Amino acid sequence: MKGTSEQAVVARREFSTVAPAVSHVTVCICTFKRPELLGRLLSTLQHQQTYGRFSYAVVVVDNDSEGSARASVEAFSTTSHVQTAYCLEPQKNIAMARNRGVSQAEGDFIAFIDDDEFPENDWLLRLLETQSRYHADGVLGPVKPYFASEPPAWVRKGGFFDRPTHATGFRMGWEEARTGNVLFRRCILEGERVPFDTKFDAAGEDVDFFRRMMQKGCTFVWCNEAVAHELVPASRCSREYLLKRALLRGSNFHKHPTDRLKNTVKSVIAVPAYTLALPVLALCGQHVFLKYLIKLLDHGSRLLAYVGLSVITGRRI
Repeated sequence: MKGTSEQAVVARREFSTVAPAVSHVTVCICTFKRPELLGRLLSTLQHQQTYGRFSYAVVVVDNDSEGSARASVEAFSTTSHVQTAYCLEPQKNIAMARNRGVSQAEGDFIAFIDDDEFPENDWLLRLLETQSRYHADGVLGPVKPYFASEPPAWVRKGGFFDRPTHATGFRMGWEEARTGNVLFRRCILEGERVPFDTKFDAAGEDVDFFRRMMQKGCTFVWCNEAVAHELVPASRCSREYLLKRALLRGSNFHKHPTDRLKNTVKSVIAVPAYTLALPVLALCGQHVFLKYLIKLLDHGSRLLAYVGLSVITGRRI
């Protein structure tokens, strides 16, 4: 606890030296049939440290036509000091849900966090401090796995839920950018009639968004101290889930217009190479075998998608 307290004091001092004006942040949350997890996220958001340097509000976009998130938002709103808005996007499409969220956002900055995540109490403070220090258009932070129960040993050994991290200030490329933990200046959306492309109905809309923003000159940097945690239920710690996730990722890859030929050639080479290597890799342990089987399915589903065949289409797998 002492270390956390000291870090908060340092963050406060750093932020106060580089952020002279009070800013307002709208935190956007897109949710689909996860009312309990949404409630957990909302309860942690009300404890964000601001030190009077910024204010923030929350917009929840329910992508369930039955409105399963409404009760959680209403319950939170009756007891919390954080201004929280609820809106419904009945058409099941993650890009449309994100667009609905940003259309309701007010203030200088927009942040995104997923409904199965929860942030540290200095999350927004750290993102804003880094944005100001590096004069960036946006800042991304780490999402660390939080296992609901102890996973199988092969899950930890394979690092299947670990994500790349960088030193604070590292300039991000669009291939690694995601909306699970991000803050960006609201003004970068000017001229964007539809910020998130709705053809990415199940996944990949965030990577496409960052690609387009970077192409028009926006810069995004990393903040390694702005930590969010992703709840990993036992149901995800299975081979079936990981393989389906790879198929979904590959099925959406062809929608990105950049380097189509290069990526196709890469997949054409990768599929037979991984297929031949798998019997040998099986001798190295199941975590190694599964890691490369995932790569095989990712590239294989890319090739199938290029010819119009999508193996996985649903976002919730």
